[in-house]
Amino acid sequence: MTVRCDRVWRNARLATMQAGLGEIEDGVIAAAGERIIYAGTAKDAPNFDAGESVDCAGRWITPGLIDCHTHLVHGGDRADEWRQRLEGATYEEIARSGGGILSTMRATRAASEKELIAAALPRLDALLGEGVTCVEIKSGYGLTLEHEAKQLRAARALGGKRRVAIATSFLGAHALPPEYRGNADAYITLLGDEMIPAIAESGLADAVDGFCESIAFTPSQIERVFLAAQKYGIPVKLHAEQLSDSGGAELAARYGALSCDHLEHLGEAGIEAMARAGSVAVLLPGAFYFTRESRTPPVEGLRRAGVRIAIATDCNPGTSPLTSPLLAMNMAATLFRLSVTECLRGFTIEAAHALGRSQDCGSLEPGKYCDLAIWNVDRPSQLVYRMGLNPLHARIWRGQ
Repeated sequence: MTVRCDRVWRNARLATMQAGLGEIEDGVIAAAGERIIYAGTAKDAPNFDAGESVDCAGRWITPGLIDCHTHLVHGGDRADEWRQRLEGATYEEIARSGGGILSTMRATRAASEKELIAAALPRLDALLGEGVTCVEIKSGYGLTLEHEAKQLRAARALGGKRRVAIATSFLGAHALPPEYRGNADAYITLLGDEMIPAIAESGLADAVDGFCESIAFTPSQIERVFLAAQKYGIPVKLHAEQLSDSGGAELAARYGALSCDHLEHLGEAGIEAMARAGSVAVLLPGAFYFTRESRTPPVEGLRRAGVRIAIATDCNPGTSPLTSPLLAMNMAATLFRLSVTECLRGFTIEAAHALGRSQDCGSLEPGKYCDLAIWNVDRPSQLVYRMGLNPLHARIWRGQ
């Protein structure tokens, strides 16, 4: 039987991300339109009548990488605050003195939507240059409806500037804006009564996120945000247990959170709650490294409980100005002791689960989008092993 398709990649080695890495020697991938119709061994493949046939010369193909936690759209940078931290100031001290997220808020508010897009494009291009085909982008630096919506529109617009899938998260509960200093509950009321309804009506956000921490919002305040998101049918995520164990992960799990992110201080109760809810643990080694943290996430506990583990760059101006998923994987292996398999799955199929998109991307399977990264490596471990070398040969998005 002859099967018609638009494009076929032959003479490839595949890491399908099914059952571990799902390695296949002498593999073939075929695409019709934007979707994969075959991914498997050459001997089992049907005869393809393809519009284009690509000889991969034995190169490895993985799913396109997925960066499931970024703050890619923002104004300004925080290089001077980083200098202060090198000189001994803590993240909390800088935040409480008006720096941190609020300094980026001021720069973001001052920037136009066009300026935010222009500033984000080089960061996005760096990710795409290392095989990324899907990126999550959070708001959280506007802290008013006007400026949060501006950030989200800029994030959506990036998907029209480049061949990449963009997922957006509304992070209005990122920090307390100066207009509400000393009155966090009133700001939470604004989020629930005005901002989330407006964002939901506009269709600008795929998820609602929050920052549950001593320098941000309490669990009871975040629960009010989740209740508002639930009312409008928007999935939730949470920055949780980064600086302390506040019970944020347990709260997020009760609301079926797609993911809980950071998690350096996650305790057993939080792990068990995430396991029951199916929430993904998104580890962010760039932030751990850049802020010189010493307490690592409880990786062994997450493994024992069967919690999915994803990895992301957390690209942001204050705590992780990282635009290299390859380096993030190396950091996850070196600093958190993740295996090669966990690192590669963490930037593919587990990241897809963290975004609620595993039905469309994250592994090489018929029916999923044909999002591929083709690599000049001898074996997959080299993608995690090397630092500063980009072996990407080609990036395929939606079959092209």
